[in-house]
Amino acid sequence: MAAFLLGAVLLIVQPQIVPSRPAINSNAETSSQSVQRELLKKTSQKNDFKENIHSNGSCQQLPQTIIIGVRKGGTRALLEMLSLHPDIAAAESEVHFFDWEDHYRNGLQWYINQMPFSYPHQVTVEKTPAYFTSPKVPERVYNMNQSMRLLLILRDPSERVLSDYTQVFYNHMQKHKPYPSIEQFLIKNGELNVDYKAINRSLYYIHMQNWLKYFPLDHIHIVDGDKLIKDPFPEIEKVERFLKLSPQINASNFYFNKTKGFYCLRDSGRERCLHESKGRAHPQVDTRLLEKLQEYFHEPNKKFFELVGRTFDWH
Repeated sequence: MAAFLLGAVLLIVQPQIVPSRPAINSNAETSSQSVQRELLKKTSQKNDFKENIHSNGSCQQLPQTIIIGVRKGGTRALLEMLSLHPDIAAAESEVHFFDWEDHYRNGLQWYINQMPFSYPHQVTVEKTPAYFTSPKVPERVYNMNQSMRLLLILRDPSERVLSDYTQVFYNHMQKHKPYPSIEQFLIKNGELNVDYKAINRSLYYIHMQNWLKYFPLDHIHIVDGDKLIKDPFPEIEKVERFLKLSPQINASNFYFNKTKGFYCLRDSGRERCLHESKGRAHPQVDTRLLEKLQEYFHEPNKKFFELVGRTFDWH
């Protein structure tokens, strides 16, 4: 099942292309462009921002929605599925603006330059999974836009830990570098190593508390990553409603690929699946150790359910 969840996240990355729709009157300032100007003035030391406006009326603008995480939760799958909607303009790469100091010091103009060209009616989206667990990020996002709509995709915390390890393991293997077994990370002095970063990232209630200091719960939509893989359409419908998008994505946009073992996408007759790196098998873990990991997350999960007023089918 873990392979299914990780597997649901591929897509052939498309090159950033300026939209080629009929020209729109660029003289008429749109409300979104007006909001963008105000945000730039409030959050910058300089007001000499360059508006990257294309001759066809599209422009680069601050995102109205951010997929904030969680790492190895299915963020890429969510972004690719959401990109099926014609009113979504998505940044291709993880921007890491709010969590990487070198990027943040570049300012909002740099951030805007990383965004895709979009039309006034479109919602610009970027995704960086590390945002959710980065302490400084919530306040920084809030200072940029207090009305930001946030998407958070979560999966079973224990499965997420295994996926986290698997990604780093394969990254080392590709570079022909040795990497310790997962047991060496999970066990310390005969006990569960709760200092392991992958475990900390799965303590959702701790990180969620930080976000709720700045954003009300109704500004954060939680996507069930496990359900997104098993049956993606209902979860995407909920995202459409949260973002107040017209219902454009339908069940026919998804088809189950028996060879790969997970859902792929169909858009305007073109079929595509997630990258092969997203379907890697997890390492074999001793049953008793896995049970110990699941037991550790029992109370943190309960706190998270109480915090968000919702339960998930986790161990």
